[in-house]
Amino acid sequence: MRLVLGSGSATRRAMLEQAGLVFEIDPPRVDEDAVKAGWTGDAASLAAALARAKALEVSARQPGALVIGADQVLELDGEIFSKPGNRDGAAAHLRRLAGRTHVLRTAMVLARDGAVVFETRSAPALTMRALPETVIESYLEAAPESVWATVGGYQVEGPGIRLFECIDGGWHDILGLPLLVLLGWLRENADE
Repeated sequence: MRLVLGSGSATRRAMLEQAGLVFEIDPPRVDEDAVKAGWTGDAASLAAALARAKALEVSARQPGALVIGADQVLELDGEIFSKPGNRDGAAAHLRRLAGRTHVLRTAMVLARDGAVVFETRSAPALTMRALPETVIESYLEAAPESVWATVGGYQVEGPGIRLFECIDGGWHDILGLPLLVLLGWLRENADE
C-alpha cells in the first residue's frame, strides 16, 4: 500500500519516519482560512473538516494511495484559536493560556481515491502553569520562529514543555497526529 502524508508539517513527517513507515509527502493545497471563515460548528468538527479537506484534496492527485490528512485546533473555553503568525501573536496566546487548561482538538482522516476510509479524533488537555511576563518573554526569545506557526504559540517537543504543569492525552495526538491509531489501522488493513 502506497502511503502519502498530506501535510507539510516537519513534526508529522518526523513521527512517521521514527515509526519506520515508508511514505511520500504531498502537501495539501487547502485554504484553511476559507474553511475557518464560515465555520459555525464546534472545534472538534472544525479539526475534522480541515483534516478531511486535506486528505481528500491530496487523494484526488494521488490515485490508489492511502493519504493521511491531519489537523489540530486549539480550544479554550469554547473559543477557537488561530496560529499566532508572529512573536506578538504568540505572546498574546501564551498570556491567554497561562494558568488555564486548553484542549487540542486533533483529527486524522485517511482517504483513498477521493473517498474517506477512516477518521478519528482525540482531545488532549494541557494545563499551562501561571506564567509571569518575564517567563513568556524569555521563552519567546529562545524559541524558534516555528512556534509562531503553531496554534498555541508553543512547542511541547522542545523547551516549551517547561510551560506546562499537566498534560492529559497521547503524546502523538498532542503533536498533531494520532500515530498509534494510524499504526493500528495500517496493521489491520495491510492487505488492502
